[in-house]
Amino acid sequence: MAAGNVNPFNLSDSEDEADQRAEDGVHIEKSPSVGTQGPSSNNPFSPQADAEPPALLVSSTRTSPSVEGISVSVAAAAMTVALAETRVSVDVIAAQLIRDHYILTALEFHTELLESGRELPRLRDYFSNPGNFERQTGTPPACKEQGLGPGGPLNRAGSISTLDSLDFARYSDDGNRESDERVAESDTQERNKNYSSHPETQEPIRPLEKRALNFLVNEYLLKNEYKLSAITFSDENDDQDFELWDDVGLNIPKPPDLLQIYRNCGSALPSPRNTVDVAVGVESGELTGNYITQKSDLLQQQQTEVVEELEYQISLLNEEKQSLADYIKKLQSEIQSLRRTVSPPPHDQGSQPNPPSSSNPPQPLLDNGQYLDIRGASEPDKPPLRAPPTQTISNPTHTSSQPHAKLKSRGTVVFDQPNRKLSPAFQQALLSFCKMSADSRLGAEVSRIADNEESVMLMLGRCLPHIVPNVLLAKREELIPLILCTACLHPEPKERDQLLHILFNLIKRPDDEQRQMILTGCVAFARHVGPTRVEAELLPQCWEQINHKYPERRLLVAEACGALAPYLPKEIRSSLVLSMLQQMLAEDKADMVREAVVKSLAIIMGYIDDPDKYSQGFELMLLSLGDPSERVVSAIHQVFIPAFAAWTTELGNLQTTLIPSLLARIEKLLKQGEHGLDEHKLHMFLSALQSLIPPLFSVVIQNAPFTHRVNLQGDIPPIEVTRFPRPASPLQDIATIVGSRETLSALLILYDYQLEHEGTTGWDSLLWVVNQLLPQLIDIVGRINVASTTCVHEFSRFFWRLCRTFGKIFTNTKVKPQFQEILRLSEENVDALTGNGILTKATVPIYATGVLTCYNQDEDRKLLVGFLEDVMTTLSLSHAPLDSLKASFVELGANPVYHELLLTVLWYGVVHTSALVRCTAARMFELLVKGVNETLVAQRVVPALITLSSDPEISVRISTIPAFGTIMETVTQKELLERVKMQLASFLEDPQYQDQHSLHMEIIRTFGRVGPNAEPRFRDEFVLPHLHKLALGNNVQATESKRIDIATQLFEAYSALSCCFISEELMVNHFLPGLRCLRTDMEQLSPEHEVILSSMIKEGEMKVENRGIGQAEGSVSIAASLVGEDAKTKFLSKMGQLTTSGAMLANVFQRKK
Repeated sequence: MAAGNVNPFNLSDSEDEADQRAEDGVHIEKSPSVGTQGPSSNNPFSPQADAEPPALLVSSTRTSPSVEGISVSVAAAAMTVALAETRVSVDVIAAQLIRDHYILTALEFHTELLESGRELPRLRDYFSNPGNFERQTGTPPACKEQGLGPGGPLNRAGSISTLDSLDFARYSDDGNRESDERVAESDTQERNKNYSSHPETQEPIRPLEKRALNFLVNEYLLKNEYKLSAITFSDENDDQDFELWDDVGLNIPKPPDLLQIYRNCGSALPSPRNTVDVAVGVESGELTGNYITQKSDLLQQQQTEVVEELEYQISLLNEEKQSLADYIKKLQSEIQSLRRTVSPPPHDQGSQPNPPSSSNPPQPLLDNGQYLDIRGASEPDKPPLRAPPTQTISNPTHTSSQPHAKLKSRGTVVFDQPNRKLSPAFQQALLSFCKMSADSRLGAEVSRIADNEESVMLMLGRCLPHIVPNVLLAKREELIPLILCTACLHPEPKERDQLLHILFNLIKRPDDEQRQMILTGCVAFARHVGPTRVEAELLPQCWEQINHKYPERRLLVAEACGALAPYLPKEIRSSLVLSMLQQMLAEDKADMVREAVVKSLAIIMGYIDDPDKYSQGFELMLLSLGDPSERVVSAIHQVFIPAFAAWTTELGNLQTTLIPSLLARIEKLLKQGEHGLDEHKLHMFLSALQSLIPPLFSVVIQNAPFTHRVNLQGDIPPIEVTRFPRPASPLQDIATIVGSRETLSALLILYDYQLEHEGTTGWDSLLWVVNQLLPQLIDIVGRINVASTTCVHEFSRFFWRLCRTFGKIFTNTKVKPQFQEILRLSEENVDALTGNGILTKATVPIYATGVLTCYNQDEDRKLLVGFLEDVMTTLSLSHAPLDSLKASFVELGANPVYHELLLTVLWYGVVHTSALVRCTAARMFELLVKGVNETLVAQRVVPALITLSSDPEISVRISTIPAFGTIMETVTQKELLERVKMQLASFLEDPQYQDQHSLHMEIIRTFGRVGPNAEPRFRDEFVLPHLHKLALGNNVQATESKRIDIATQLFEAYSALSCCFISEELMVNHFLPGLRCLRTDMEQLSPEHEVILSSMIKEGEMKVENRGIGQAEGSVSIAASLVGEDAKTKFLSKMGQLTTSGAMLANVFQRKK
């Protein structure tokens, strides 16, 4: 049966179908053509006691409707046709399975019914009785084929284990739990006894089976958050690796997890073998009645005869249907005449209501007269019953052929009066033997049958609170339609409130799918009942759970506020709901809840129409931007800011209020951060401005002079894929903002033409961008710290997006001229003394990386190369700081596309006539080497550095040392490293450099920087020996200032290298002797450093001694000894004393730049 045809207001299949058959049986009884019913049997599984078998069993060639052999099956087929929507009862199927001894199939059927919450009493009673499984008195046909003798035992299959795993007594609701538990217990003992004699259960578990089960159990524990149990389980099985299935030792793929195995335990697993389609038939001995099985070559003829037989039965039943309809009309007319002459029998207060009168005023909706109360049959004032030959109902249109027809109130039910003179007391005592439970709550509900929609709603309102707690948590979402429908239609406000409370508390911790289902129901409820009831009934449920302990429930509230926003009164939308979300945004600790709050706030901003709420929305935006969670910040950029910008655009505040407010906060931040800029807040405000670029461009093109010329007719060229930056979300797509891609394409054509040919006269929105926004942004850029890589990157990305969004014509005609006016490339524009010129500010890297890189054509690349060459030349000749040029190289060097371009710029500096420019180029190579691939390093970088290392000017040669050191740190090619090593050796060993103090300083500084990360062979064979030589030579340095400079650099270099692995030989021959030479210098120049050096020497000597006597194994790291508490305390205490030393040692640990 398809799940889609199940009416949620129907009873279970067994009860519904039983009632339906009982009702239909009244009419069939009267038909003379159907035949009389056979005698009843005491055997509950006999064919006479069961309902009619399924019509699918019809296979006889008989065509006469009066033949007894086919009466049952034909009657079933006829009933199927007559009652169009009637289905085969599950009770009938169960009886047929038990009767034919398909026990395992019946068990699987019973298990599936239990899992769907539709327990069948027949199957429950059968499987709860152990006597059904001990010995069989007969031999069913299936057993004969299997070779079982009479009374042979029933062989168990693997799927029978599902019977043992279920406690059927727990599902019983007939009140006899104790007896059921005893039956279940005896049944379990009997099965255990049977299993103890089964040969399979006596075989011990094999090692591979144990390992496989251990792996699946551990996997189950981890997936279901039983982490402590998983750890304990893993410790108890330490001989097994639970990370790898192959460790089990089985040469098979990993099986499904335990949950899938459990779910599929009762069904056959798919076979990996090839399968073919086959047909299945039935043996003649397995059919009841006098059916005849035709041979296979007569199959077509048999099917034709069956069709003819059924068509004949349909014609007979149609005739019978017409006769019954006429009879019903006759009885109805008799009832009407009887009502005019005879008053209805007395009823008690809880039974049938009086016929409504048109003169009575409308009564309130009460639950007192809308039921057919069957309890009246046992009360003294009711007439006793005898076997009624007929039952007439005044509403003949409500038949089983219309199961989905609208319910209507039934009229008075009339029963035949018995011609007896029994006393009422005797009648009541007699009927008391019909045991009915009408005193309990459930008995009261069962005894009253709902007669119309209102009664159904009242009944559901009373029963659902008792049903929900007994439904499995994983299946409770199936109740959502029932709860919502009842809450929509129930007349009582208290009951509706209780039902909605159940809805929001239906699942303790609803997952995404369950929340979506609940939200879908809430929206359907809101559409049905309107804004007033949504405010009065749904919103209180949200408010109650705003501080729930489970984040999934708070998440449901946050999502519900957004989903219900379109269906709320506008006053509530902009007041109560906004306040709820604001409270959750400020107070909730769960990231996912705040993320949902931001998205719901965005929906509120899309529906709000109160201009006074603008300031509150702005504050919410700033609060969300400062959230520590990245997912919340991502939601604010993707959803909230576009929605808020759309509202401010309608208010006319985007250019006048919103963007200026963010710019004012950035300027205030720069003024407050002269000694330390809060980069996080700067990023927060600038990212918000960046998210406002698409709405700003939409305002510009939608308020342009050409908007009245937009023509969407004809062929509109598509927009280039790279025309706009990729939007962060669909709400930031300009095509979505303006309405469609066709509209945007038409506007862009007119936009470019207007800029190129007609100018900006009268274009106020664009003039604001050109005359107010751009100058203010350029002024802000000039005030940020050029050394802040983060700030430079953020502003570069902002200008890049701005220029790409507004287009190439706008960039070339409006943006570049304003930057070029400020960056006048001349020596007069640089203050060599203070370095405060504009060329030393962040304007240079932001213009180079944010504006000049927007487009990548030849003319754009040439402009970028020329600009960088001019900046390098101007700064070098002016002796100005190179920070702005370095920031440009760092930002551009992060993208491999610009590596060739930067090398072209540096080669221009290598061959420049000025030694100052050549020095600058040499120092720029150090920044570029780290990101360039080794091929370019070998082909372009090293040749340029070798050229500079032989420069006539010693300053140029010294400037190449940091770049050579960086190559040693990053490159792995041996040939390349040897060339660099030879060049550095020439600097150290050439006699012409012996007295070059600045060269020695640069080499020591470079060794300290790259030594820990360089190749170990280079460090051991080159760095440490030469440091030892330099330390030894510094002992005889005559100039005290040079001696302390070298000593300071050596101290920093040895401190850095102490973190590396140093072999015993190097420790004894170079590292410790170098430290002793350095200590000799520090004894005279800086006693504070001498104490630290002595500690380092002592630790090194101890390690060497320990290694010599075998007390320490493995690698030795001097850094490990230095992190001890004693050494750390001594070091920090001496560092604190350095501030009281001479002026020359005040900044001893600051590296010279």
